[in-house]
Amino acid sequence: MTSTRIALALCAALPLAALFSTGCASTTRRSGDETTQRAFMENIAAFCGGKFEGRSVYMAEPQEPLASGRLVMHVASCEEDEIRIPLAANEDRSRTWILTMTNRGLLLKHDHRDPDGTEHDLHFYGGYAQPGGSAFVQSFPADDFTKELIPEASTNVWTIEIRPEANLFVYSLTRHGQPRFRAVFNLSERVDE
Repeated sequence: MTSTRIALALCAALPLAALFSTGCASTTRRSGDETTQRAFMENIAAFCGGKFEGRSVYMAEPQEPLASGRLVMHVASCEEDEIRIPLAANEDRSRTWILTMTNRGLLLKHDHRDPDGTEHDLHFYGGYAQPGGSAFVQSFPADDFTKELIPEASTNVWTIEIRPEANLFVYSLTRHGQPRFRAVFNLSERVDE
């Protein structure tokens, strides 16, 4: 029996008041987070196969490749536990967002490659979704791997939002609690690229 199942069994066996103890409350919260994280994945997977045009609406460093020009995200691959979203910035096709459901929760990683396909020096940074997300918004603080790879990114938080009422997909990054990058994609119209 896994530790999660044991914890759930213990929680079920305790009086209702005991459910608010630290151990049982956190197990229940993780279970709720998994449900919303899976719903979030399903909401993105609804756009599988589509390419959507976007633009940068904020960039702290305007010289970055993502700062100007045309952005196209492609919800290219949608499996039960993994979604891959390549991002093209004009002719630069070096980035792919990877969302993976793991035993620890929803994980966002950035597959960043050089033009010849080899891994970029700054590759596979990202983090796990923080508790309290929804079926339409998830935020991912930098994980330990990212903090070691890019020390200045140790306070990074990436957020992905789906805004169904506005037909928008929003990807944003904060560092030290301040905006660093934000891109908005139009989900109402698929493009050929």
